[in-house]
Amino acid sequence: MLRDFAEDRAFIARQCAPRACKASRMGPTIAWERGVMFKNRKEIYVKWGDCGPGGDMHFSRYLDYSASCTDALLLRAGLSSPQMLKTYAIAGIPIVELRAQVLALCQFGDTIVAESSVSEWGNTSFVVHHKILKGDVLAAEFFEKHLWAAREEGMAARFNGKAIPPEVKDRLSGSALGGRD
Repeated sequence: MLRDFAEDRAFIARQCAPRACKASRMGPTIAWERGVMFKNRKEIYVKWGDCGPGGDMHFSRYLDYSASCTDALLLRAGLSSPQMLKTYAIAGIPIVELRAQVLALCQFGDTIVAESSVSEWGNTSFVVHHKILKGDVLAAEFFEKHLWAAREEGMAARFNGKAIPPEVKDRLSGSALGGRD
C-alpha cells in the first residue's frame, strides 16, 4: 500500500519552518567542519499499523520515517523539493546507497525521536544520517546517500550527478542559517 505524504509535508512545512536555535557541535564529520551542525528533530508516535502481530515496528516503516525526516530537514533549511527542482534545475535527489541498523526494537505505543543531519558532502552527493532514539537509547541508525541528479540531455530516463551548489551546502551545514541546531 502506497501512502500519500501530502498531509505529512503540510505538517512539516508548518512545524519545521526555519527559526532561531542555539548552535551545537557533535563530533567531527565533513558537514560540521565549518564549526556548526544543522539538524532536525522529529517526534514520531509508533502506531498500530506500523507494527507486525508481535507489536514490533516493521522495518519498512523505518524507511518511510527516514524519507519524511529528510524532507523535514530540507524544509527546515528552507529547501522545499519543488523549489530545489526549479531553482537548481535538478531532476531530484534519489537515494543511491542506504545503510541501516536496528539496535533496539521500537513497538506500538512508543514515542521515538528522529534526529537528522547531513554527515558527509561529496561534489555531487551527500549523506543524510538519521538517528532514531527511544528515550536515551539509540534504537536505529540510517545513512542515506543522495545524488544531486540532473537529467542527461536528450535522455529523459538517464541521470547524471551535478555539482551541489555551495549555498545548498551552506544551508544544510547551518552556516547560512546562523548556526541553528
